Amino acid sequence: MALPGTTEKISHGEPTFFTNKKVYCMFANNHHGDGHIAVWIAAAPGAQATLMQTWPKTFFRPPYVGVKGWVGIELPAIDDEDLGAHLTEAWKLIGVKKPSGRNKSQ
Repeated sequence: MALPGTTEKISHGEPTFFTNKKVYCMFANNHHGDGHIAVWIAAAPGAQATLMQTWPKTFFRPPYVGVKGWVGIELPAIDDEDLGAHLTEAWKLIGVKKPSGRNKSQ
C-alpha cells in the first residue's frame, strides 16, 4: 500500500493490489490447497524462467497468470527487502502508462 496509487480489494477471495485499475500483485494463501503461502506478481519478459531456475525454492509459476509471465514468490523463502524490490518492479511494470502512439498535435 506504500506504492503510489495502489488500491486493494478482495478478488477471488484474496487481497489483490491494483495500480491504474490494473492488478500487479495478488496474495495467495494455499490457493486450492497448493501449499503455497505466496504473492503472485507481474514480472518482466523472461524473468519468470530465470527466477524459477536460479531460486526454485523461492519462485514458481502460478496458475492462471503464470502463462503471462507472472511469478509466484514463496513468502517464507524471501526477506522483506527482496520482496519489496520485486513488488516495486511489478508495480512499475503495470503502473507505467504506455504511450498511446498518437501524436496529439495531429
